[in-house]
Amino acid sequence: MEPAPIKPPIRLAQLEALDIRVGTIESVHDVAGSNKLVRFVVDFGDRRRDVVAGTRKERADLGALVGVQTLFVVNLEPQALAGVLSEAMFLDLGYADGLVPVLAVPERPLPNGTRAG
Repeated sequence: MEPAPIKPPIRLAQLEALDIRVGTIESVHDVAGSNKLVRFVVDFGDRRRDVVAGTRKERADLGALVGVQTLFVVNLEPQALAGVLSEAMFLDLGYADGLVPVLAVPERPLPNGTRAG
């Protein structure tokens, strides 16, 4: 399988505009009325945020993600999905290539809220 095509070049300032941080998944909840969406409560050190993602069918045991540290974009505009406000976005790997996504995880534990870059 070939990977997805590389996107057009961007300026470094565009990349630096993204605020990517480490967060720990504290809990996982079904989103009422949706067979795809899940609400994650994530600890970012200074606060907790809800992150809504369409991951219900991608993983057999969502509860196994509790306690996992992963990377999130935290400065996207909050967006309501199925009536639940999502305040960040996972950085997962594989979806654009048609693979079952996996989380982008740090190689060792870091303080929640640690910035990438």
